[in-house]
Amino acid sequence: MAVRLRLRLKRGDRSVETVALLNSGYEAPTPQLLVPIDLARDLGLWPPENAVEIELETAGGPLRAWYFPRAVVVKIVAEDVESREVLADVVVSPLADEPLISDMLAEELEIAVESFGRGLWRFRWEPKERVRRSAR
Repeated sequence: MAVRLRLRLKRGDRSVETVALLNSGYEAPTPQLLVPIDLARDLGLWPPENAVEIELETAGGPLRAWYFPRAVVVKIVAEDVESREVLADVVVSPLADEPLISDMLAEELEIAVESFGRGLWRFRWEPKERVRRSAR
């Protein structure tokens, strides 16, 4: 299992809920959310008319993607509480099959992973006994 979180994404008058994978290997200088094309379309970011085309280095080799700086407001929506809102960049990947949360976005959302293998996490401001399970 991995840590997956239910997110609410807002861009202008659009609001979309999705489940995203927390990827500690997705290192980024800013809070970033990598999304598949379908989700980019739901957010009004596809086709990428106002994006910067970039090349990412991945474990599978270089990947062409589209970068939208400061494009969405991201919030974790847990069963009993919501996180603060974070302004994030969006990276659209033609190969992604689910959204990925970067290390800096995880930091800004105040996520503390208790167990990647068991999909356990909490907010940093919660007591250590308050452990949450990965979203499905």
